[in-house]
Amino acid sequence: MTPELRQLRYFVAAADETSFTRAAAGLHVAQQSLSQQITVLERILGTKLFDRDGRGARLTAAGEVFLPEARAVLDRAEEAVATLARAVRGEIGTLRLAFLASTANYLLPPVVRAARDQLPGLTLSTAEVSIAELVDGVRAGRFDAAFTRPPLVDDLAGRTLITEQVCAVLPDGHPLADRAGLTLSDLAGEPWVLTPRASWEPWHRKYDADFAAAGFTPRVVQRAVTVQGLLGLVAAGVGVTRLARSAHSLRRTGVVFVPLAGDSARTEMVWRPGHRSSALGDLAGVVTALAAATDLTGSG
Repeated sequence: MTPELRQLRYFVAAADETSFTRAAAGLHVAQQSLSQQITVLERILGTKLFDRDGRGARLTAAGEVFLPEARAVLDRAEEAVATLARAVRGEIGTLRLAFLASTANYLLPPVVRAARDQLPGLTLSTAEVSIAELVDGVRAGRFDAAFTRPPLVDDLAGRTLITEQVCAVLPDGHPLADRAGLTLSDLAGEPWVLTPRASWEPWHRKYDADFAAAGFTPRVVQRAVTVQGLLGLVAAGVGVTRLARSAHSLRRTGVVFVPLAGDSARTEMVWRPGHRSSALGDLAGVVTALAAATDLTGSG
């Protein structure tokens, strides 16, 4: 049989006061109740803990040995309750975060740094993934939240953190590279490099609509799986592409970014509806405030 915390608390109080009467008064319980519980505790342990006489209650040798152990148990119980309270408030816990690979370069460092500074009890695990892996992981619960371009699906909740300029990405020396701005229709006659349609069909349906609105169907000469691959193809003169301005952090040479009129890209924090914990809510608050105060696209 295991002693109850109440019995340990009564025992420690009686030991500290060297008196059952004063211990009971300090705990606001009847002396008879305190005495009965200590007797039960002694029966459980199989030994006397106090010698009582007219002058009060003195610990036996066994009681002296047991006192620091009882204190440690009570302290640990208080720590457990405090830890639970912090977890409920979202101050501690573990969150599994996914970052779209093309945004991780500039977004992961400030997000993780802010969380470590402002939520020190929170443990973060991070992964850089493709959009398909990201959406599947959030849906399946492998990730608690993700930072990504809008996935254009209906079953994830999200919050916009960043809205930035979209640019035409041209090779150095391209005839349009010195322009202050372009429209998508200005690039109708250019060879294009794009990601594979299979990489994320919802995005490509959006691209199709944008090109149709500009009055042309792009002549795609090559495809690359990653943004870095697209930038490499542009730098090699294979074709042009269209990317958010923050992608410039992934390649500083061989390419020119020219703003596209009326074209912008968003970065969102997304999660499963109904699965937002206190810790995730706190992280969302920290990241939202960070995005409002800082140009996160310049962090890469």
